[in-house]
Amino acid sequence: MRRTRNWIVAIAAVGVLGGAGLVGVGMMRDNSASSPLGTFSDAANAAPAPASTGSARVRAQAAPAPTGPSAAQLAAQERAKRVKALDAALKKYAAGAPEFSVAVLDRRTGQRYAFRGSEKYETASVVKVQVLACLLLKAQDAGRDLTATELSLAKRMIRLSDNDATTSLFAKLGRASGLGACNKRLGLTQTKVNSAWGLTRTTVNDQVRLLSELVDTTGPLDAGSRQVAYTLMSTVDDSQDWGVPAVARSGEKFTVKNGWLARSTENYRWIINSVGRVTGPGTDISIAVLSHDNGTMSGGITSVQKVAKLTRQHLKY
Repeated sequence: MRRTRNWIVAIAAVGVLGGAGLVGVGMMRDNSASSPLGTFSDAANAAPAPASTGSARVRAQAAPAPTGPSAAQLAAQERAKRVKALDAALKKYAAGAPEFSVAVLDRRTGQRYAFRGSEKYETASVVKVQVLACLLLKAQDAGRDLTATELSLAKRMIRLSDNDATTSLFAKLGRASGLGACNKRLGLTQTKVNSAWGLTRTTVNDQVRLLSELVDTTGPLDAGSRQVAYTLMSTVDDSQDWGVPAVARSGEKFTVKNGWLARSTENYRWIINSVGRVTGPGTDISIAVLSHDNGTMSGGITSVQKVAKLTRQHLKY
């Protein structure tokens, strides 16, 4: 009886080992018709066995749902299309117009646009906005409001573009060196102040930066100074409300400062510049347009307004 059990155990052991050997050999064979055993390749290509309802549910939950572009991606794509269209429109217009640059800052979104943003132009009277900002900062530093004389000069400088008033304030601020030092506080890195203040050179990028500083609650100007700047720039003389105001729609408000100068070194062709803001429901835009080599003042104004309107048409602000 003991011998019989030993034979049975021996036969079983051979069977197990033999089975293992057969499986091993089968895994090494080609996937041929003569092969009675499957291979790894076969197993990979074989149709899966029907899964239980529970397994199917798990797989369905684990599979990622198909997604399209996010709202932010769609908005970025739309913005890129508008910028491309505006670039094309301005390039087309520039082909037959005196040289110009334009920049737009949307304060609601923080988005900026610039066409020839770093090209430098002489400011003419738009430098008076810098003079005003620096005058307000000087008073702040002294812990006081503008004096009656300073305020009177500032009103004439901004509302009427009075040159004598500007010269007085320019001197009070330390002329070119004083204004240049102040510009650092305002973040104007592309503006070079000239001793003849109207020949200061600047860019549209710097001008929209300056416009932003005039309303930035976290900027260098306090609430009182920001209010003075807004009040003066929103009440310019009717004869000077061209340029940026041409973009404003019914119900919207604007601030503006323009510059114009027949340049003797350019055969008395005109520098025509306009900087300002347009605000209203859903709108808070700063715009700067600088130009030179205009044949006439009226022609330059028409050109500047055309450029400003093109930005609104294509950026849809």
